[in-house]
Amino acid sequence: MSSLLAPRIAVGSLVLVAASALLLSQTGMSQQGASVPRPSAKLYNAAKQKLFDGKQIYAYTINTLNPQLYCDAAKHYDFVWLEMQHSTMIWADLEKMIATCPGVGVPMIRLPDEYESTIQHATDIGAIGMIEPTVDTVEKAQAVVRYAKYPPEGRRSMGRNQAQTVWGAFGPYRQTINDNMLVAVMIETPVGVANAYEIARVPGVDVVIAANTDLGNFSGYSHDSPEYADMFKKIHDATVKAGKFFGCTSYDFAKAQPNSAEYRFIQGGPSFDGWQPPKQGNGRGAGSTTTSSSR
Repeated sequence: MSSLLAPRIAVGSLVLVAASALLLSQTGMSQQGASVPRPSAKLYNAAKQKLFDGKQIYAYTINTLNPQLYCDAAKHYDFVWLEMQHSTMIWADLEKMIATCPGVGVPMIRLPDEYESTIQHATDIGAIGMIEPTVDTVEKAQAVVRYAKYPPEGRRSMGRNQAQTVWGAFGPYRQTINDNMLVAVMIETPVGVANAYEIARVPGVDVVIAANTDLGNFSGYSHDSPEYADMFKKIHDATVKAGKFFGCTSYDFAKAQPNSAEYRFIQGGPSFDGWQPPKQGNGRGAGSTTTSSSR
C-alpha cells in the first residue's frame, strides 16, 4: 500500500465512524416518542408539547411549601418537580402552591407510591404530570396510567376538584386532561433494568427515567464502572425501541454523554429563559436546579 494512501484511508475510516455515530444518534432521536399518541390540538402541558417538538426539558425541584418560589420557578422552567417521595410535604402544601398561580407552568409530582388514593390526590389538586419512582414491574407502571387518566384510557374517578379551576381556562378539563397528562416512570434497580422494555411499552407511559443515584445504590456499581454504563444503555435502548422519551436525574451526567441530545427529560438543568433562582441553602426543603440529591 502506498504510504500516501494509508493516511487517507485512516482519515476516511474516522469520518465513517463519526458519520455512523451521528446516524445512530439521529435514529434514537427520531424514534423517541414515536409510540406516544400525539393530539391534533396544541397542549397546555408545555413540557409534553416540547417533547413532541423534539426539545429537551428541564426541571426545578421543590421539596417544601413555598408558593412564591413555586410560582417563580413555574414561569421559567419547563416543569416543576414537586417532591413527595423524599419530603415531608402533605397534599395540602402542593394544593396551595398550584392554586397560587393557576395555569402557570407545568406541575409534576414525584409520587410516594402508585396507589389509587395517592394518584387521585395528585391529579385532583392540579398536577399534570406523574413521576413514579422505583418501577420494577409492568403492573406498577400500569397502575400509574390507570389512576392518572379518565376512562376509557384509565379509571380515574371524577369529582369536584381544584384541577378543573386550575386548567379550565384551556378548555373542558375532563375532555382535555388525558392528552395533557405526562406519565413518567423511573427505573432504579437491576430488576427494573431487566424489565425496562416491557415497562416502557406500557400504553400511557410517556417517559422512562434512568435514576442516576439509585441505579448505583441498588446495584452496588460505581458511577464510573462499565456495569453502570451498561445499565444506562439498556434503559436507553429499551425506551427508544418502545418509542417513548428517555430521561435521567442528573443534568451534569446527561450533558457529559456522547448522545446527550437523546436525554430528553432531565431533573435539574437551566431555566429556558436564563432566570436564576434565589439561593435556598443546603438544608432539607431547598429548591434545586442541580442533582446532587437526585435519584
